Amino acid sequence: MTRTTLPPVRTRLTDLAEQAGVSTATVSRVLNGKHGVSVQARQAVLAALDVLGYERPEKLRMRSAGLVGLVVPELSNPVFPAFAQVIETMLTDRGYTPLLCTQSPGGTTEDQYVDLLLDRGVDGIVFVSGLHADTTASKDRYHRLRGRGVPLVLVNGFAEGVDAPAVSTDDTAAMDQAFRHLWSLGHRSIGLAVGPTRFVPSQRKLAAFAALLERHTGDADVDRHVVSTLFTVEGGHAAGSQLFRTGHTAVVCGSDMMALGAVRAARALGLAVPDDVSVVGFDDSPLIAFTDPPLTTVRQPVAAMGHAAVSALVAEIRGTSAPRAELLFHPELVVRASTGSAPGEAAGVGVHATPASI
Repeated sequence: MTRTTLPPVRTRLTDLAEQAGVSTATVSRVLNGKHGVSVQARQAVLAALDVLGYERPEKLRMRSAGLVGLVVPELSNPVFPAFAQVIETMLTDRGYTPLLCTQSPGGTTEDQYVDLLLDRGVDGIVFVSGLHADTTASKDRYHRLRGRGVPLVLVNGFAEGVDAPAVSTDDTAAMDQAFRHLWSLGHRSIGLAVGPTRFVPSQRKLAAFAALLERHTGDADVDRHVVSTLFTVEGGHAAGSQLFRTGHTAVVCGSDMMALGAVRAARALGLAVPDDVSVVGFDDSPLIAFTDPPLTTVRQPVAAMGHAAVSALVAEIRGTSAPRAELLFHPELVVRASTGSAPGEAAGVGVHATPASI
């Protein structure tokens, strides 16, 4: 990228302030090395300098090791801002300037962001739940990036054949925890609301659910117990309606947003959560503990995964090859008030059951 000659001071400060989302006074303080500016504001101004193609003042140039792209699918699901915050903070602590790229329906695509990041001369890119997780999508974009020597890290969605470290939550362990929890509460008709099955995490959850269902009930007809839908409240509502109408007393969902939709579906059918039916989410997104009822969910280890992703990327940038084997992080079942004993079961059924006895 060719650096531009700085325009007049007033225009430069205004442009930088608008790009960074801060005041011109804050921009001035950062450029002049003054105190009294938050880390977030300082990083926003430095990123604005890089994005707009301005040379950093000499005193600020050594503060950044370079630009790193962070591509996430959208921000409406709280788990993605959580990943973004962790990864951005860790990149900043290591001297890098993160460039957050978020997608929305009809907006900038992942491929367009890749081209933009290449134009900006990024040192590396972290992809969170991107097209690498879609088994029907071409992986050419990642091969092209690696062909140009750009280090990559893929989060939540292993892509066979892509030359990049991969960091994922162990979806098999997550499903095992959720299913066994519901089984211990006496539920014998458990359903699964999962996202589109072209995505790797959905495929893994579905495979684990099918194995658990057959092992515990002898039922190999998994299709009767699974609804594939969108990773949204609306998708969860549709799946919950179908599963509750067909007699399921508990539903495991592929995201917290879906779980909230399933709770809404239960209430629309006149069912109480957890007295009549139970719902388990996935992610443990921020504020989920404060929903009505507080949601039982399987927590993704976001901080640990973000740390691993950034460590792997920085190692790659600095010329040390990170392992190509997928790193699987163990999730944690967080029991709250959206799960309870199955209807007709005595209060506390199964509370002393161990995994070996289930």
